[in-house]
Amino acid sequence: MSVAIITGSAGLIGSEAAEFFAQLGLEVVGIDNDMRSYFFGNEASTTWRAQLLEQRLGKSYHHESIDIRDYDALEKQFRHYGKDISLIVHTAAQPSHDWAAKEPLTDFGINATGTLNLLELTRQYCPNAVFIFTSTNKVYGDTPNRLPLEELPTRWEIIPEHPYSNGIPEDMSIDASLHSVFGASKVAADIMVQEYGRYFGMYTVCLRGGCLTGPNHSGAQLHGFLAYLMKCAVTDTEYTVFGYKGKQVRDNIHSSDLINAMYEFYKAPRIAEVYNIGGGRFSNCSMMEAISMCEQITGKKMKTVYTDRNRVGDHIWYISDLSKFRSHYPNWQQKYDVQRILEEIYQCNVERWLELKR
Repeated sequence: MSVAIITGSAGLIGSEAAEFFAQLGLEVVGIDNDMRSYFFGNEASTTWRAQLLEQRLGKSYHHESIDIRDYDALEKQFRHYGKDISLIVHTAAQPSHDWAAKEPLTDFGINATGTLNLLELTRQYCPNAVFIFTSTNKVYGDTPNRLPLEELPTRWEIIPEHPYSNGIPEDMSIDASLHSVFGASKVAADIMVQEYGRYFGMYTVCLRGGCLTGPNHSGAQLHGFLAYLMKCAVTDTEYTVFGYKGKQVRDNIHSSDLINAMYEFYKAPRIAEVYNIGGGRFSNCSMMEAISMCEQITGKKMKTVYTDRNRVGDHIWYISDLSKFRSHYPNWQQKYDVQRILEEIYQCNVERWLELKR
């Protein structure tokens, strides 16, 4: 039986990947030690998702509480399954550029060294496996903020005649920009994933995601934009908008749409590929627009507070150009726009959030 090793398996993308590939018949080894609760507190713990996976998937899923910085512990898994491993989906990460500045050594150890551990073990034990890495648009640093933008009533928008009007492509430079500590550690991982692909001829891909989202996201203030926003709307929790007049724009891709993109790559892998992957022009919103949608869905006014201080290295406008991925994988289609994403987050979590509030 083919084996899929999925890191961050109790997180948003990892858990959905675990269910998806288990249903395809793969034996899934989930690696997750709930570092999210360390980063963002107990409210962001992913333990509930790990338990749910074990209940739903039964013998198809094996959970291992391993820190990806622990090479020896990881090696035991790779040695055990060996060449039966056909897929590695690497989603484990320290995901917040705000948090990274508190503990740069922890951030770099998880994001960069942890990725290197997995790449080297893949090379040693299952070199023909497909290695999928969830990178980030933060590898571009604040370079997107140099684009010519115009202010509209509810958002910032790139001028229509610009070559990037359909979104930011993979040819944007990652050099000479402010990345944040988090962005730098993800750049190191991203480049190493590419290098293992080119140098060793491995099937690797960096998926440089925009905002990854969905109903299973354990959203927190420092990470998980739409899930945390909706949680605040439901529970009457004050939400802070950081800078840019609340008009900063993000594209948002549903976890299901991202997993389907991973599946397309898994079926027809390429060496050392890089794709910008997000909601693109199909699924994006400004902070103001997202708040308005949350209020419409919940039927009540949100409690918000505004501060002029934007987060360091934060993007004013970021929409992914998906044309390269679509040209390589024309069967891939998106199903979820922002409105549908928020409605699903609400429907799947409202009872649980209100119960937690009591």
